[in-house]
Amino acid sequence: MHAGTTDHPFDPGILGRAAELGRIDRLLGAVDGSGPQVLVLTGEPGTGKSTLVDRAAERGREQGLGILRVRGSEGEAGLGLSGMHQLLHPLLPGTGLPAGQREALDRAFGPQAAEYEPRLDQLSLCVGVLGLLTEAAARRPLLLLVDDAQWLDLGSVDVLAFLARRLEGRPVVLLLAAREDGVPARFDRAFPQITLGPLSRTAAGQLLDAQPDPPRGKTRAEILQQAAGNPLALIELPRALARGRTGDMGAGGAGGATLPLTARLENLFAADLPALPAPTRAALLLVAAAGPARLTDLIRAAPELDVVAALDPAERAGLVRVADGGVLLRHPLVRSAVYHAASFHERRQAHLALAAALTGEPDRRAWHLAAAATGQDAAVADALAESAERARGRGGHAAAATALERAAELTPAPDLRARRLLTAAQAAMFAGHPQWVGELSGRVGGMTEDPRLRAEASLLGGWALGVTLRHEEALVLLLGVAEATAASAPGLALGALSTAATSVYNSGARRHRAELDRISGLIEGDADPAGRAWALAVIDPVHERPFLTRHLAEGLAALAREESLGNLTALGGTTWILDETEQAVRILGRTMDVLRRAGSAGTNATVTQALALALFENGSWTAAEEAAHEAFWMATEAGADNVTVGAGLLRATLYALRGDPATARAEALRAVRGVDLRRSLSLQVRHRHALGMAAFAAGDHADAYEQLRATFTRDFRPAPVHYHASLYYLGDLAAAAVRAGRADDARTVADAVRHDLKPDPSPRLAAVLHRATALLTDTDDAERHFRAALDDPATDCWPFEKALAHLDFGEWLRRRRRSAEARPHLAAALECFQRLDARPWTERATAELRAAGAATAPAAAGELTPQERQIAELAAQGLTNRDIAARLYLSPRTVGYHLHKIFPKLGITARAQLRDALTEEGRG
Repeated sequence: MHAGTTDHPFDPGILGRAAELGRIDRLLGAVDGSGPQVLVLTGEPGTGKSTLVDRAAERGREQGLGILRVRGSEGEAGLGLSGMHQLLHPLLPGTGLPAGQREALDRAFGPQAAEYEPRLDQLSLCVGVLGLLTEAAARRPLLLLVDDAQWLDLGSVDVLAFLARRLEGRPVVLLLAAREDGVPARFDRAFPQITLGPLSRTAAGQLLDAQPDPPRGKTRAEILQQAAGNPLALIELPRALARGRTGDMGAGGAGGATLPLTARLENLFAADLPALPAPTRAALLLVAAAGPARLTDLIRAAPELDVVAALDPAERAGLVRVADGGVLLRHPLVRSAVYHAASFHERRQAHLALAAALTGEPDRRAWHLAAAATGQDAAVADALAESAERARGRGGHAAAATALERAAELTPAPDLRARRLLTAAQAAMFAGHPQWVGELSGRVGGMTEDPRLRAEASLLGGWALGVTLRHEEALVLLLGVAEATAASAPGLALGALSTAATSVYNSGARRHRAELDRISGLIEGDADPAGRAWALAVIDPVHERPFLTRHLAEGLAALAREESLGNLTALGGTTWILDETEQAVRILGRTMDVLRRAGSAGTNATVTQALALALFENGSWTAAEEAAHEAFWMATEAGADNVTVGAGLLRATLYALRGDPATARAEALRAVRGVDLRRSLSLQVRHRHALGMAAFAAGDHADAYEQLRATFTRDFRPAPVHYHASLYYLGDLAAAAVRAGRADDARTVADAVRHDLKPDPSPRLAAVLHRATALLTDTDDAERHFRAALDDPATDCWPFEKALAHLDFGEWLRRRRRSAEARPHLAAALECFQRLDARPWTERATAELRAAGAATAPAAAGELTPQERQIAELAAQGLTNRDIAARLYLSPRTVGYHLHKIFPKLGITARAQLRDALTEEGRG
């Protein structure tokens, strides 16, 4: 479960196990007797117990502890005290011990140990081992590591349990790891225990992507599904596929694939199979082939077999559980192991038997017939295609794509095969698998000469490339389709143009916008007014607002006539880019409702990220954070890199604005690791903005200015690096410039932007420019610009930006001894910052209000943010910063930063006062 080294102080290089690593750290810290000195680590095979034991050894060495290790072995489980001998070998023979203890050790572990075995005194041996460890620990504190304890001999387990109950007062700690169903009886209840569960979906995706040959497309989704969060499976399954071993897509009755196992996984999940009786293996094969296995189906499929009796040995071995009329396999990989242990003939016969038993369930029957097919079969292909249509009607886009892909393979007619593959690609797009879409659409061209089918396949392939940050390749396909079909199929051309517009925007390259503009002029008619509005807005969202607003109105009229997903998506983007932010939130929210009803995940990720951005700009930061988190995990699973990076950058920006610059920097760096930002200028400037605001929040105004300055070129006449996104950072750039002594340089940027924005910027952009000009103006003319930034009621749609202007103007007025005029502006700013939990700006506004003569109430505990309250409560329980960091997936430094802010809010000066302060707050 290692993912390699990392730059983050809170990321230990083991994905998804921060809480467990925190518990291990606390165990190591307890070597001084400050806490429990024994920890039992359990989990199913492959969850990473040995990896954590190894990491404990590394950390123990770093802390100067002596390490004693033993790993249980099935082959030595019958050898008395073999485990203790392995553990204690570095300390034997214990020459410094009293004679009685040394003799007991010699009888157990000396050269003639076998002769003494019948006469061993267990208590004397335990006391001797305790003495040996005590003597060693007096020289150097000890860490005892026991791995695979389920295979230790009983004598060793008894001695270990004796030791574990007597470590108090000795500088010794014990970490024991065992399989969940094999924890030695002496350790199953008496000591603190943590269980390693499956990795979260995000951590599983990250671990999979960290492998040398990370899978893409549908295979990636299948591995994530079958591994079920098991770290070893996430590592081993890609290796099996990389070696050319293939699975069976048709197994399981519902289209679920079974993946090939490596020998290592077979040893874990299929070790019991060969010893099972033949009827049991036959019944297990039916279970594996059936997918969702009902006893009634199995009994009908094998009338000659007593299925219930046959499954009994498998249930006793822990491979299956029979309950409530169904048969559940212990883990998805047990299914793969059983299925691939059988020959093709045996698997085919199982599928045919199940198909015969499922005459009343056409979907499952079609899949079993497909799994049993030995070549192309039109009837089975038709049955699968019909099953796909039913799945799509239920919102099961992934199931539909899988069924159509298999149907295409079984279809003899080339054109029909191509159409089914194209429909599969469309379903895969809605299911959220861009790499799979690319694979499917890329195969269409080789099956047909039909120009329409080839064009539609190129459109889907271009979408997939754009979502995965391959904008140049995407635009070659998409703009080519748009130009080629401009006259013959204007509706298709506008669809390609609208899809291309997204990559054009993200790329930010001038030449792509020029090409989008040229091809747009070739397409006549109003087949897709919403798509055209989006494309035109992307070409130039800043100028000619009346022209763009007219096209937006036409698109909205089309939406009123037909609320299609395409119209909603295009107009959500159009309203956002034209600074109709409140309307964008409504349309994108409506789009999400439609997508959720349709069970679509693919465009969910991109739309959810767009909604998160609109919510952020609209001042709904909590909702924006939730949407960004949702977009991030969906994109991580789907391999939608554009969304993964973008959602990470939005989260980083929120961390910065809420006063956690360390986490913001780490999040921003993690988001763009391995990404060439030169090919995606929108992400490049958003990355710079996140880092700039993190530096601003930390008080490093020089670095803040350098980061924000990088959103504009260094030319004699500076230009935005991204033609649209950079413009909104001008106000923050000016604020950093004033504090960093770089006003002259920033003024050249503001002058260039002012010249370019004429004649009709949006109210939002006009306010941003007025704020920047006011900050950079040395004369009293600044007041006119401040008032211009604040007077337009339309700017209420962007509360944080307006609050910044209020704060800047209030500071400007106070410094000119106009405190009475300053106070309303500062109070308005403070109210907004408190609502958004923008801590650095809250503190600034509070200080300015005090300086302006306003009475400000001291902060109360009720003003703690949810995260601050959680940290305060954990610290009040006695947890260290490192403990809290592990529990909340933060860095210890970030926890310290929050506590530094918590103390003055609660009116305390020491950690010991936290409990009383929180209790008082609770009473209030």
